[in-house]
Amino acid sequence: MDLPGAYRVCLLTGDAGRDGSAQFRNPDLLGHLFVGPYITGEPDLALVVADAKGIAGYCLAVADTRAFATWCEAHWWPTLRAQYPLPADATPDGELVGLIHAPARAPEAVIRDYPAHLHIDLLERTRGLGLGRALVERQLTALRARGVPGLYFDVATDNANAIAFYEHLGFALVHRLETSVLMARRLM
Repeated sequence: MDLPGAYRVCLLTGDAGRDGSAQFRNPDLLGHLFVGPYITGEPDLALVVADAKGIAGYCLAVADTRAFATWCEAHWWPTLRAQYPLPADATPDGELVGLIHAPARAPEAVIRDYPAHLHIDLLERTRGLGLGRALVERQLTALRARGVPGLYFDVATDNANAIAFYEHLGFALVHRLETSVLMARRLM
């Protein structure tokens, strides 16, 4: 697995699907939050798209959000918390450091009904080719095989294209957050 390549995709899609490079001083922070723990903690559900230019996207999932949070607390966050101590400042980097110390959690009602969650990002050059649909469908199949009853994910409210894409795949809005929505789908 090309972890640096997947981190790069995360950064290049880190602004609601657009290039977030200009927003962050540290190009690894987004990846530390939204890529590294998934690839490391649940590698069987780490799907990656590559083309001649390298890693171009991924669809990362966990079957059990609660167990994953416990694993992160024991194995992922301690090293990062030592590397990026609080207090975090009000910059975009500081906000990400704050999430390393206090990870965002979906409401318990969402996790109860939809215990799995995923992150998917594709670079512009791979969008519109059916890869997003194929990745999501492959994850749905893998999660169903594990007996997972439902799946949710977080999408920025200003990413209208993504919201429309997920609605087309049968996902529905189940919870609103400050700058994003949680979308979910029953699997069984």
